[in-house]
Amino acid sequence: MPIRRIARAALASYFLNEAAKAFKNTQSQAEEAAPFVEFVSRESGKKVPNDPELVVKAQGALMGGAGAALALGKFPRLSAALLTPTVGANAYMHDAFWAEKDPAARARKQSNFFRTVAIVGGVLLAAADTAGKPGLAWRASHGVKTSRREAARAAKTARREAKLLAAQAGNALPS
Repeated sequence: MPIRRIARAALASYFLNEAAKAFKNTQSQAEEAAPFVEFVSRESGKKVPNDPELVVKAQGALMGGAGAALALGKFPRLSAALLTPTVGANAYMHDAFWAEKDPAARARKQSNFFRTVAIVGGVLLAAADTAGKPGLAWRASHGVKTSRREAARAAKTARREAKLLAAQAGNALPS
């Protein structure tokens, strides 16, 4: 459906732009991300490296790849699901309005933060959108129900045929 293609491409444009910025302004974004990266590294038990530049580049690569896939309609639900946490991290790193002292900067960051929250909503919708087709969970449960129904029919048919064969065998015996 054309509306889905247009909507996905429009949503993906944000991520493609953010990916370009991550590689173009790696140093400045790494400085902004440093406190968040340090916190995540510390809380994860050093499973996440405390290297803000690496994290910015990795996030940029993820946004670029998943954003392009979303725009092209390739694995759109998976792409959108992968993009969701990157948006949240971006909002926290770049739009932390609660920590801002200057009222003008605070208002700007608050506006950006809630714009980003709206993008999270769009990405979540894209991740849940099945394009009118049943989702995997529904197909699995429907398949189980169908299999059970077919097995019950087959058992009923087998019992009926066994009774008929038994009756025919009883009639065929010489007296």
